[in-house]
Amino acid sequence: MRYQVGGSLKYDDSTYIVRQADEQLYAGLKTGDFCYVLDCHQAGKSSLLHKTIHRLEKENYICVYLDSTLLGSNKITPIQWYKGIIVSLCYKLKLTKRVDFESWWEQQSEFEPIQQLYRFVEQVLLTEIQNNRIFIFIDNINSLLSLNFPIDDFFIWIRHCYDRQAHNPNLKSLVFAVFGVASPSHLIIDKYRTPFSIGKAIELSDFQLHEAIPLVKGLKKVVSQPQAILLHIIYWTKGQPFLTQKLCDLVLQVALESSKKTINIPNGTEGYWIEQLVRSRIIQHWEFKDEPEHLRTIKNRLLYDQHKAGKLLSIYRQVLQAEELRNRNPMENLVLANDSEEQTELLLSGLVRIYNGYLRVKNPIYRSVFNPQWVSRHLEGV
Repeated sequence: MRYQVGGSLKYDDSTYIVRQADEQLYAGLKTGDFCYVLDCHQAGKSSLLHKTIHRLEKENYICVYLDSTLLGSNKITPIQWYKGIIVSLCYKLKLTKRVDFESWWEQQSEFEPIQQLYRFVEQVLLTEIQNNRIFIFIDNINSLLSLNFPIDDFFIWIRHCYDRQAHNPNLKSLVFAVFGVASPSHLIIDKYRTPFSIGKAIELSDFQLHEAIPLVKGLKKVVSQPQAILLHIIYWTKGQPFLTQKLCDLVLQVALESSKKTINIPNGTEGYWIEQLVRSRIIQHWEFKDEPEHLRTIKNRLLYDQHKAGKLLSIYRQVLQAEELRNRNPMENLVLANDSEEQTELLLSGLVRIYNGYLRVKNPIYRSVFNPQWVSRHLEGV
């Protein structure tokens, strides 16, 4: 059994962990909802996306995958960007054999780019493909934030496709899902025409122990107490997908480095064994061992904007301080979650989570790496 550390898992990967989000996304899309999965890096968004595509394609639905990072950079013009979407749809839906695209495109020159997208979908796409639902998955939606022109129109168009279904039933054939590291308020300013207000948010919760049981299979071959080892892995990662896969993989690496086929861990010492592994292979000198990059991604998200870094670190320090005091009074000085821009950024870093309405550090690994000393050192520089 191979554990995958980083990157998207294949739909049939044995280490893919099914979560509640799998059924929520599938059911939402089948109902025709606009669904969005907006979360921090390396939380399993792309793996969920491709697993859902495979599931729908097995039922003979049409699925289109669009990677926003491939549609253009900050140097692209609106015309080039919208044409890129239209061309992608045209090729992925195999419309080039049915439609003279170049001729059609020349006829659209008098229209604004967003109008060209409207016209392509309603005049070409829905005319050529009938009696089948088309699921459009848009990945890495946060890359749209780097474009040098407003992107509200694009999301307003998605909203339009849902609002117009009563007048044009053919639009019911289109179902959208977007994935990325962003919040709805980052992606569209116009709160009255945002599709997110009519959409279904899919929450990607971290692995629960009962969900992660399939990971035991790979551990059985190399350690004497695989279930107990997984229990302590989940304690340190709290089910964060990347870290959980990485720690399982580190167990395999230690076994390969050992001369013994199976590492015999005395009963009752599994927690100590995993703690030593975490501290020696992940926490100590973490900036040199962070491959594939994960902890540095969190660090960069916190510090990349010097104007915001001080506020983010100050909130995070309050969270740390509150957790130090919780043994005396569990509710004392806890940081209440709100919709502020700073808390949203902190949540998107992946460092904290909301638990019972309060911000908490996501897991002991993050708490050990981004400790009070680390915070104080970086607060001095902002």
